[in-house]
Amino acid sequence: MLELATLGLLQKEALHGYRLKKQMELFMSGCISVNYGAIYPLLRRLEERGLIEVLIEKEERNINRKIYSITKEGKVRWKEKMLEHPHESWVNARSRFMIKYFFFSYLEIQERLTLLEHRLMTCRLQLENKELEIASDDPYQLEAWRRYRGEIVMEIEWLNKQIINPYFIEKT
Repeated sequence: MLELATLGLLQKEALHGYRLKKQMELFMSGCISVNYGAIYPLLRRLEERGLIEVLIEKEERNINRKIYSITKEGKVRWKEKMLEHPHESWVNARSRFMIKYFFFSYLEIQERLTLLEHRLMTCRLQLENKELEIASDDPYQLEAWRRYRGEIVMEIEWLNKQIINPYFIEKT
């Protein structure tokens, strides 16, 4: 998820590591945890794979700062990661979808709709599977289930609204 978010943020503008981390924290802190121990090794790997390039910016006091920029290959890799549907835990799938949604403006309308419909199907299946599982007399477990179920129902409602959202209707 960190690779997807990093390449996504670099789509808009080249950033230095500190600013990249701050933007991730600001916009995606509900989806992923960001720390310097993960971000700089990732940037190094992305550079080694040719997905980003490093530009050197000289500052006033002769201090060099690395600025990271996405390459054409990086844009291709980002698009692949955006459109994939990995098999993963429900929690990771939810976080990954919200990161993808954050970058929807970089996708074509049909690609957005495909991702929304896939997430909707996943939520409906999760709700159906969980409906069968709850069988408890414990009031705390039941309340936790009601809350969890309510979150899935709200997500399904939100996804349905996004699908009929005028931003996704192709202009003719």
